[in-house]
Amino acid sequence: MSYKLKSIICAALMAVCLPMVSSAAKKAWTLSSPNGRVKAEIKADGKVSYSVTFDGKTVLAPSEIAMKLSNGTTYGEGKVKGVKSGDVAETIQAVAYKKALVDNVYNWLTLDFKDYSIEFRAYDNAVTYRFVSTAKRGGFEVKSEKAEFNFPQDWMSWVPYVNTSRIESFETQYGNSFENYYEHINLTAWNPKRLVFLPVVVDAFDGVKVMITESDLRDYPGLFLNGQGGKTIKGVNAPLPDEVEIGGHNMLQGVVKSRHNYIAKADAGRSFPWRIVGVFEDEKNLVNSDLTWLLGTPADKNTDWSWIKPGKVAWDWWNDWNLYGVDFESGVNNETYKYYIDFASKHGIEYVILDEGWAVNKKTDLFQIVPEIDLKELLAYAKSKNVGLILWAGYKAVDKDIEGVFKHYSKMGVKGFKVDFMDRDDQQAMQFYENVAKTAAKYHLLIDFHGAFKPSGLERKYPNIINYEGVAGLEQMKWGAKQYDQVTYDVIIPFVRMAAGRMDYTQGAMINCTKGYAYPNNSMPMSQGTRCRQLAEYAIFEAPLTMLCDSPSNYMAEPECTDFISAFPTTWDETVPVCGKIGEYVAIARRKGNDWYVGAMTGWDARDLVLDLGFIGRGKMTIFQDGVNAHRAARDYKKVVKDLPVDGKVQIHMAPGGGWVAKISK
Repeated sequence: MSYKLKSIICAALMAVCLPMVSSAAKKAWTLSSPNGRVKAEIKADGKVSYSVTFDGKTVLAPSEIAMKLSNGTTYGEGKVKGVKSGDVAETIQAVAYKKALVDNVYNWLTLDFKDYSIEFRAYDNAVTYRFVSTAKRGGFEVKSEKAEFNFPQDWMSWVPYVNTSRIESFETQYGNSFENYYEHINLTAWNPKRLVFLPVVVDAFDGVKVMITESDLRDYPGLFLNGQGGKTIKGVNAPLPDEVEIGGHNMLQGVVKSRHNYIAKADAGRSFPWRIVGVFEDEKNLVNSDLTWLLGTPADKNTDWSWIKPGKVAWDWWNDWNLYGVDFESGVNNETYKYYIDFASKHGIEYVILDEGWAVNKKTDLFQIVPEIDLKELLAYAKSKNVGLILWAGYKAVDKDIEGVFKHYSKMGVKGFKVDFMDRDDQQAMQFYENVAKTAAKYHLLIDFHGAFKPSGLERKYPNIINYEGVAGLEQMKWGAKQYDQVTYDVIIPFVRMAAGRMDYTQGAMINCTKGYAYPNNSMPMSQGTRCRQLAEYAIFEAPLTMLCDSPSNYMAEPECTDFISAFPTTWDETVPVCGKIGEYVAIARRKGNDWYVGAMTGWDARDLVLDLGFIGRGKMTIFQDGVNAHRAARDYKKVVKDLPVDGKVQIHMAPGGGWVAKISK
């Protein structure tokens, strides 16, 4: 069915599903999704609350929402003065995304109060809301926000606690890297002393999944969640910092010494972040959610973004600059980086990153370069090889002079920055994120945020934000391989963390280990699971800027695998979830032009699947599959070339911790 026809049908459904609102005297409204299956019941009887149903069954019980201002005003109280409603059905062209075109179809309802309004939207897979100041002038302080998520039953949930050993107070938890493993626990089992970062996924009835996250998070603190032993989960925001000192990792972080008694300063007429309650009948569709991107502020239509070039990166830090078979001592020096550049050029890899070490340590000054690096020479050499250079930089070193740093290095020919160790999402930190993105766009620089929270819509306004970390990626294997279960984590994050968007997981390990055999190693790190698992992650994980994490020496010893992954696209024209179950397995298909790339991964259980790829049509498959002995030797794989079956049904087998990946050419 064409999208135009679908739009006509949707519009007709909206007219039926959305109730007529003729008077603000009402105190309750029903807002239905375009297909009528998701409904929000909204009440404003002195306090504002909403509930959500799917096919008539409650997924979110009545939950109060409010914003308390320091001047005594409370958004979410008072009399409704007006009500508006309508619908939207459009297709949006995306920049540097997992699909070229994104459908944006929803019904909306706005409640107007004195000096503020509350906007609600109902999508076929979500209910969202946000507060909007409608005052004409003046500034104010947001003392606190009330965001309740009151569930009708004690369902299981996928919970990422903040990763800190200090849990004596929320204050000790606001600073964290937003990367941790998941606990699968009942809502009532949430630790009341601990903060949880977003997204969170809740197992509802009949396989339905509820996803909580946020979008359009600009100049406002991010949302944490906290449970108090019941079925109600409450939002928590970090107060605005007052005193901040330089400290932390290599004197590159902002250490908060004191905070104000409010969470944000705001100006009249601004909107606040969208709170998202996603509802997914089939959990595989979590991997393809567009909610965060859709609800972000759009990029300026008059801005030319054609200079943004997504791509792959040869990375130095994970493999500890560990080269072999060369006639120089490898490390942070020009000889080593020329070798990385040669490797990238030979394999069509778009970028090389200079990670921590190129600037003088503990100086918080990006204009002080170590004597072993001649950056001007490296940039000229990289340009001659058609390779771009990206520089790593710590938070406070960038914050010291954002304009000066970006202007200087852009003029030199640097293509982007990997900005690290923010480890906060309070309002002050959020102002830094946007200032970095805006200034970098001015100088045509890509930005990869590390030590950062999950994507929250800013990447739509500034598509030069090419990636985010906020994920316990493969770097964990350098120090925690014995205590971490990376294989299980890998089949959780596509449904939870990646539901918010792109993630810099940094895959591509060529040293692979079966269960129990991986161990921490800084100079020769390894992955848990099979070689084909690492290859499949290039199809499964969304990352417009994608790392090849291992040493060029290791890649050149594995030319077949290296040629395959180095040719991978990093943005896509179409994404199709094939199948999956959180914590067990996942399979995703992505199209670029006429070619499809399909990846599958399993947990520690060997698995046989039938992938229904009938939507692709005819094609030639180049397959990398776990070898017969991959359950013992994780590096064992087999390359197979054959036609896609006429019925599109492809039978695959994956070893424990295994994977499967194919390129299908039409």
